[in-house]
Formats: sequence, C-alpha cells, structure tokens
Amino acid sequence: MRVIISGANLVGSSIAAYLSKEDNDVTVIDRDSDELAHINSAMDVNTITGHPSDPDVLNAAGAKECDMIIAVTEDDETNMIACQIGHSLFGIPKKIARIRKQSYLDPSWSNLFSRAHMPIDVIISPEILVAQDILERLSIPGTTTATRLADGKAYLIGVVCMDDCPVLHTQLGQLNRLFPDLSFSIVSISRNTKTIIPDENDMLEVGDEAYIIVDSKHLRRVMAAFGHLEKEARKIIVSGGGNIGLSLIRKLQDEVSDAQLKVIEYNDERAKFLSEQLENIIVLNGNTLEREIMEEASISTAETYIALMNDDESNILGSLLAKQYGCSRVITLVNNHAYYPLVGPLGIDVMISPKSIIVSNIMKHVRRGRIRGIHSIRDGSFELMEIETSSSSGVVNKKMQDIELPSGVVIGAIIRDEKVIIPNSNTDILSNDHIIILASREKARLIEKMFSVHVDLF
Repeated sequence: MRVIISGANLVGSSIAAYLSKEDNDVTVIDRDSDELAHINSAMDVNTITGHPSDPDVLNAAGAKECDMIIAVTEDDETNMIACQIGHSLFGIPKKIARIRKQSYLDPSWSNLFSRAHMPIDVIISPEILVAQDILERLSIPGTTTATRLADGKAYLIGVVCMDDCPVLHTQLGQLNRLFPDLSFSIVSISRNTKTIIPDENDMLEVGDEAYIIVDSKHLRRVMAAFGHLEKEARKIIVSGGGNIGLSLIRKLQDEVSDAQLKVIEYNDERAKFLSEQLENIIVLNGNTLEREIMEEASISTAETYIALMNDDESNILGSLLAKQYGCSRVITLVNNHAYYPLVGPLGIDVMISPKSIIVSNIMKHVRRGRIRGIHSIRDGSFELMEIETSSSSGVVNKKMQDIELPSGVVIGAIIRDEKVIIPNSNTDILSNDHIIILASREKARLIEKMFSVHVDLF
C-alpha cells in the first residue's frame, strides 16, 4: 500500500512509524526539513520537503499511485485542501484529515465534507477524542486507563495496586477460584517501569499497575476486588480552557449529573470567552501555579483536578500542587513522551497522551478487514488488537492449549454471541470470534499472520 502523510509532527511521525514497519510504501511531506531529517534517520520512509497541500509536491510524492492520504498538519485548512487536491487531481481513494476547529465540525455544516463538496472520508478531531478519553476515565473512577472494547461489551482498565489491595501476593491463577462469577483477566503488569506479561504463578505487588480486560457488566465489582471503591467525581476543576478543556466541560455538562465544575484559565480574553460560552460554570482567570488561585477554586475539597494546559511542565507541576493542597485525584495531559516514566513515581494518578489517542483512532480507520480495532498501550510499546477470526484461519477450531503463542502475547478475552469469555487452556477458538489480544509492538505483525488476518485498507 502507498500512503502519503502530510505533516511530520508527533502524530504524523507516529503513524509513519506504524505503517513503515508493515512494509507499506510511506512518504511524509512537511515544510520543516529538520523534522524530515529526523524521520529519515529513524524509519524507512520517503520524505519530501514542501507545502503538504501543494499539487506539485503531492505529485512528486507519488499521489497518482497513492492509496491513501493522511493529512495531520497543525493547520486545518492545509489538511482539508490536501485531501481535496488528492481527490480532485489524483483520485486518491481514501482521505483522512485532522480537523481541530470546532466550527468546521458544527452539525449545521455536516454536508461540508460530503463527496460532492470536500470529500474527506474520515475526520479526526483531537480535542473531541481526548475529551472523550478523559470522560471514559472519569466514569470509571480509580482507573489509570479505560478503553472500550467490542462496542462496549468489554473494557481494558488499568489500576494501581495500593497497600489495601485485597489480591496482593496472590497467585494470578488463584483469582478465578476466588472470584468465580467475575469475568476478567490480567494481561499485563507494569512494575518499576518494566512491563510483565504474567503467567498464573505471578503475583501482584504494592505499586504495580495491572492492566485488566473485564466484562463491562462486572466493572464495578472487579474494581472493588482490586481495592478501588472510589465514587464518581462531582467536584471537578479543569485547568486550561482551550479546545480540549472546552470540549470536556461541555461533555461533562451533558453526561455527568450534578457536576460542580470550575475552570482556571490564564489568558484574560480566553477566560472572558469561556464565561460567555459556559452556563453555570465558575471561570477563574489566573495562574494555576499560584496558591491563591487554587485556594479560590477550593482545590482542597475538589475530587478531581484535570490539567489541560498547553505546557507539559505546567500540567505536571499544577497536578503535584493540587495533590499537595488536598485534591483527591489528578489527571494530567502530557505530550512529551520523555516525561512518561516520571509521571507514576511523582504521584500523578492518570496521564493523558494525546498522541497515543489520536494515532490509535487513525489506525482504526487505516486497518480494516478482520482487524476491528488497535489500541496503543504504554505509548506504543504494546498493542491491544481486536481481531475477528476467519474460518480459514489456522487457529480456528483449536483449543487454546494447542496454539503456540509467541512470548509477549496473550489472548485476554473472546466475545462470542454477545458474551465475554475469559479463555483457559481448554477454550476453543471458533470462526467469527471477536478476540482481544495484547501483543508487544514487535510481535503484532506476527499475530496478524498467525490469525491469517487480511488487512484490507478500504
């Protein structure tokens, strides 16, 4: 497959890395030659310096033979024009664009991106995606991550094992006997920056972050089994009233009853805009890093503080101060992956990675066929894959014990006839099963081959 990626930013380079490792012909376009040089040195892709929507540049990138264009520059208009030119001049079959401005996404203008006007097949809105991700985590209090699987029939959740976790120092193989009526499986454990794919003899220790696949109907009971009985937050402070903050607040107003919301915004004009746009919301104009503004927001009685400013350092420091001042839980947006290993040890409860959220969402639309979903875990070091089995697959009609899975791979759940099955060694794999597999990034391609997955991109 030939793919053009317009934009060499974090999102564009991450998508290029995914696709290039799967033997696709990838060309990245950007005006920043330094960014392209970095990409060239890190992965096997073609690069072209130039404006990402320039017809001559697109032509030089091979647009005439291209199967897909993914336009993810920081400029909405550039992304839209790149897709329009890709369609009108070069007939590129599949077009994906990153659109940030909410005015373009207003339902009143829903026909703007139709084939008759500006033919874009998939629109990715980072602000909406990140806001929805945060809302998912808020709806399951106590989780470090919460990912919907199989149209909501199951979840991948992350929980940190505290001193009072009831299942500490218990062999994982014993958990099914302790909780026979709960459908869940621990597919990964993060311990001291290391990731462990556990077996039945492993045990959880204090400070471990356990990644668990669980039947949605059993979510609350599984959380309680791991010592997390937190109530859903109602007193919430959002620091940063940009597009992500505004999207989140509107979602909270619509979906969380009795929410008491406050917003801290540093920019005077933006604070005034927020106060005009939001009803029944207290908007405070000031610096989150100053104690006075945090006290004015009543941080000591807040149940959750969400840091969504444009600066990673401010988000991290603001979150640490919120905890120091008495806030129960903090959720922190971090763009720079260099900070990821530090977040947990610093005491931050939940880290939000916009890049991982956006890339995972785009890859859902890029990879079709029998791959129903791909979710990036721990900044891409692991993938959670949702695969529908084919009748011609070599693993179908075999028991789990007869399938030789490579190391670093675990089948966490099977969805069959609307039922979530946690497999054991005697579980059969059947045709049209919806299988949820955790695989290290290096083994993901091997898993596709094992399950005879045909990656149909359209």
